[in-house]
Amino acid sequence: MTTRRPSTSLAASALASAVLASVGLAAAGGPASASGSQARTASSSASTPAPATGAGTVIAASGGLRWGVCPASVQPGEGQQCATLAVPLDHGDPTGPHVDIAVSRLVSARPEARRGTLLVIAGGPGSSGVQRLSQKGAVLAKETGGAYDLVAFDPRGVGGSTKARCGLAAEDRWMVTLRSWPGADGSIGSNVERARRIARACERNGGALLRSLTTANQVRDMEVLRQALGESKVSAWANSYGTYVAARYAQEHPGRTDRWVLDSSADPNPRRLAHGWLADMAKGAEDRFPDFAAWASHPDREAEGLRLADRPEGVRALVLDLAARLDREPRATGAPGTLLTGAVLRQALQSALYADGAFPGFARLVGQARDPEAVPVLPPELTGAMPDEAAAVTVGVVCNDVGWPRSVPAYARAVAADRARHPLTGGMPVNITPCAFWKGGAPEKPVRLTDDGPSNILMIQNLRDPSTPYSSGLKMRRALGDRARMVSVDRGGHGAYLIAAGGTGNACGDRTVTRFLLTGERPDADVRC
Repeated sequence: MTTRRPSTSLAASALASAVLASVGLAAAGGPASASGSQARTASSSASTPAPATGAGTVIAASGGLRWGVCPASVQPGEGQQCATLAVPLDHGDPTGPHVDIAVSRLVSARPEARRGTLLVIAGGPGSSGVQRLSQKGAVLAKETGGAYDLVAFDPRGVGGSTKARCGLAAEDRWMVTLRSWPGADGSIGSNVERARRIARACERNGGALLRSLTTANQVRDMEVLRQALGESKVSAWANSYGTYVAARYAQEHPGRTDRWVLDSSADPNPRRLAHGWLADMAKGAEDRFPDFAAWASHPDREAEGLRLADRPEGVRALVLDLAARLDREPRATGAPGTLLTGAVLRQALQSALYADGAFPGFARLVGQARDPEAVPVLPPELTGAMPDEAAAVTVGVVCNDVGWPRSVPAYARAVAADRARHPLTGGMPVNITPCAFWKGGAPEKPVRLTDDGPSNILMIQNLRDPSTPYSSGLKMRRALGDRARMVSVDRGGHGAYLIAAGGTGNACGDRTVTRFLLTGERPDADVRC
């Protein structure tokens, strides 16, 4: 592990966090959602919520939350409990309509070792914190030795929480249409029409609930949750877009934060909020693709039938040539009515770059697409429309958080330039989205994060992240100044702490974060693992 001095700039770059992996439009999806409740007008306060839907027998009550058995759709881990927290639809009107927030916890198995509560904050926008706890809770509990009760929540609009709808047609909810992949010739006419159509549908059908889907409200809901838990302070492990939520919370409630971990952060500049995260994915793909190229050209792939070229540069040329060919002549696939186009191949690549474990699947798809006798098999997420509620939260948060550029000709010029500069992503990251036609714009101004507050933040960032590039993480680092230290991890993929199979990522990075969570000890300077 090598050290270097932290940034000392006190004129912090502004922070306001995709998918998105990060922003939803750049990293939509996440685990399958649990069923949720509808918006309700409640006379009960947020501190006395109703039991979780499907919770069964109440197990315990603490701090205003009634804990029970989790719904089967959560696929809970051993000992995982669930509850429902009622929060105001509009925090400025606490006696008005309320919405339900799904909450889950794993209580420390070692009460004598417990030092507090650690919030697990998922990314997105649109990812389920409850299901992230299901997936990571046991590993995190073991890693931290019972030092914390682990608590997660589904943000409003997600999973078991109250969800909004836009009433979008199925063809507008496919990943390759919700993400604005330009036409085969680089044209954006169909993207403009779809973006306008989606924005109008959300305006017509989304109502106050959709307009309430903002980072600012997620931060407010977190503060209600802290109060309901009865904790004076909480710790946190936030991932991807969740790092922006966590950073906003630390800015607005600095005295309520204990030990704060930001895993895979994005550019904090308020002027680039959301649309900047999406644009940065073009660089992220370029940073990450060499890892796939090295893997796909390695002699070990020969026996697996997955070696695409003899040299890494040959892999890049092959993938780009295949995408161009599919732009001209799409292939039928094993999914009825679904074609493998150049845009679909590029989207499959973007998804595969998130984790090394996805490399074989993409290499296999490339091989099938090149074989005239084979029937290409697409990843499941590319074979159908996402639920309307998932599309609504994905679009809603990023469009509500900040005003987006509106000039259609400017988007066309940006796409043409980005296609030439970053052919792996084909202009998608800078293309037009429904946010360009979002009526009313952002209900609140983005917040500029600063270095004013306790020095209790530890960042961890992969050097080759396809969704939140390292260069973007450095901007978050500069914004936080002496509040933070940063662990830079020499690996690729999205997510750095406890990320690899078996729950162990980079040992040096994991060790540094775990030590901080257990003892509060951070490196004196930024470190590289």
